[in-house]
Amino acid sequence: MVEIHPLPHPHPLHLCIPKKTEISINRIHTILHGIALLALFYYRITTLSQLIISPTPHLLPYLIIFVSEVVLSFLWLVHRPSKWRPLTRATYPDNLPKDDAELPPVDIFVCTVDPSKEPSLDVMNTVISAMALDYPPDKIAVYLSDDGGAPLTLAAMKEAWRFSVVWIPFCKKYRVINRCPDAYFSGADKSSGEVASDEFLADRKVIEDKYGEFKERLDANKETLGTSVSGDHPPIVKIINDATDNNSRSPDSNQKGMPLLVYVAREKRPSHPHHFKAGAINVLLRVSGVISNAPYFVVLDCDHYCNDTSAARQAMCFFFDPEISPKLAWVQYPQHFHNISPHDIYDGNLFYYWREWEGLDGIRGPTITGCNFFMRREAIYGIDEVPKDADLSLLRKYFGSSHELIKSTYRSYKPSISRDEGKVSDELQKEIQLVASCTYDDGTEWGNEVGSGYNSVVEDALNSLKLHRKGWISVWYDPKRPCFLGTCTTNLNDMLVQQTRWALGLLLLGVSRNSPAINLSSKMPIFQSMSYAGLTLDPLYVIPFYGLAIVPQLCLLHGVSLYPKVGDPFFFVFAFIFISSQLKHVQEVVSYGSPFITALYDLRVWMMKCGACYLYATLNAVLDRLGLQEANFSITSKVIDEEETKRYQDGVYDFRTSPQLLAPMCSLYIVNLVAFLVASVRIFEGEWGREMFAQAAIPWFGVTVNYHLLDGMLMRKDKGRISPAVTMLSVVICASILFLGSLFMFV
Repeated sequence: MVEIHPLPHPHPLHLCIPKKTEISINRIHTILHGIALLALFYYRITTLSQLIISPTPHLLPYLIIFVSEVVLSFLWLVHRPSKWRPLTRATYPDNLPKDDAELPPVDIFVCTVDPSKEPSLDVMNTVISAMALDYPPDKIAVYLSDDGGAPLTLAAMKEAWRFSVVWIPFCKKYRVINRCPDAYFSGADKSSGEVASDEFLADRKVIEDKYGEFKERLDANKETLGTSVSGDHPPIVKIINDATDNNSRSPDSNQKGMPLLVYVAREKRPSHPHHFKAGAINVLLRVSGVISNAPYFVVLDCDHYCNDTSAARQAMCFFFDPEISPKLAWVQYPQHFHNISPHDIYDGNLFYYWREWEGLDGIRGPTITGCNFFMRREAIYGIDEVPKDADLSLLRKYFGSSHELIKSTYRSYKPSISRDEGKVSDELQKEIQLVASCTYDDGTEWGNEVGSGYNSVVEDALNSLKLHRKGWISVWYDPKRPCFLGTCTTNLNDMLVQQTRWALGLLLLGVSRNSPAINLSSKMPIFQSMSYAGLTLDPLYVIPFYGLAIVPQLCLLHGVSLYPKVGDPFFFVFAFIFISSQLKHVQEVVSYGSPFITALYDLRVWMMKCGACYLYATLNAVLDRLGLQEANFSITSKVIDEEETKRYQDGVYDFRTSPQLLAPMCSLYIVNLVAFLVASVRIFEGEWGREMFAQAAIPWFGVTVNYHLLDGMLMRKDKGRISPAVTMLSVVICASILFLGSLFMFV
């Protein structure tokens, strides 16, 4: 593994720019909001003391509200560090060494599983765009992990090679900026680096025709091979090029000057755990280690194509900085999406997370976020944990029995494969088969101290925590032109399922022995530990959400006041906390560049996550801790549904999801609607006024923000509405909540 020793450069490679206005606003808000919370707790504690001294049947509702406010305030507090020092960054790739020979090699990992959910055309566009990066081709190796072992995917790789040998020279000749063929020929990207000469137009027409033939061959392969996947197959590792596959030889091909392209289908056996994406990444690390062994690698999801050809060079601007490079483990790019609607009703942009990541960048860096990150290989290998005088037996305990892989961990190691010929010796082929086998991990530190961590559906957060605890730092980089573009979810079901999976994995991490809330590290500052605690414990929002969505409403129906009346000094404390938190959210959304309406969409998504995703994540986490259920992994479909896509683009919610996910949200909405209507009548009649105004504002807020649920239950008649069966089920659940809640709280 070749190590790069950056030298000081007379011109800056990158700039770190604190967002001074944001910093001032955030710190002032934190101080004022914190003081208001102290006043709130003074009110609650004194009120509860009086209730305990003078017993009352209304003590239980007060206790539930108090616990809800404590949890809500705790989660607000642990998220403050991410607001303390948000940063933006700029890079200057032109200041990198002019001689490409000085740039380090980069391995590119693309992961796919099932061609029926991840269409081969989309996956191959990602592969081709990665091969075409503006980077020395002899220093790029692209590895596709096909976890389904699908014959269709292997055939598609061969076709991708055939097309790439004409596509890449075309892109370089005319300096094409967006080198994803589908995006380029669809005209979705209006930016262009080429000059529209007659020669260019003629060449473009030729390449476009070849791309059409490429798509036709993919369709023909799909008809012939189908989309079947296998969970029981030996390891399959093939270097794709003309020399190794005569069937894919193209008359236009010029093998020299082409990146290395490798297909990897790790061994799968039903009786052996495969550890989902973490297992796939570890196999890619090992296979690439004995083939190309670049000191840096980047992980891409199969639908995230390279949108900016300079992505790798921009990342190197950080790794070449002598001040941060020795301790920099990874550079994280955001996930941006090409199919985002102007009405981002499912928060597909994930801007909530990216706003947090800007702040985390000010405290030693963000977490790994699934894909689009450039990482130092020796960091994920845990080289710093291996004793320098380790003997062969200890190295085998860490890295396994492959001698070639162990040798690759030394900086003096040089791969033996010729890129031009792409031939693999019999001895090396045996090593490749060994490191791609399903039993290679057994008895080693793979999945623990070495490679991507196992036993978690959010291996990214686990890996980040592990590396940050060792003293590594990371960088968040969000350039004006997105370096990678993917496909976001366009329906409610996929969003809820995805968020439930993330929430479950994070909560399990938050309550495990690795919990950042209790297992502190001397190499992580307290602000960073607090941020990790906030990230992993976010599902606990379910406690205050359900507490505040049910208890004040029940008390409202029974005329029991939980909040100070209008005119009481503490009324203004509660009003300030509520209004300041909402205004702060709007300010964050608008200052990030999003339209005002995005604040409403964000709030709706947060409430849907609390009502459904966090609820089931918490319940499943409890079952997992009791050994009654094991967390699993599922992939989100990338297949386009025209009908649901149209609704998404029009800003109309598609409620075709499981009743299990939908009924809790609808039930809570009906509870709040009933409470709001009753309160409105009584306030209008003059029966209530100043005493219950604050309490009546809670259901009013919930009903107003989540009007889309009422619309889906009663107004809409299309296929995407909430089904009558779910509506009736929600009415029954609502009636049960009102009856049982009244029975236990007020009898």
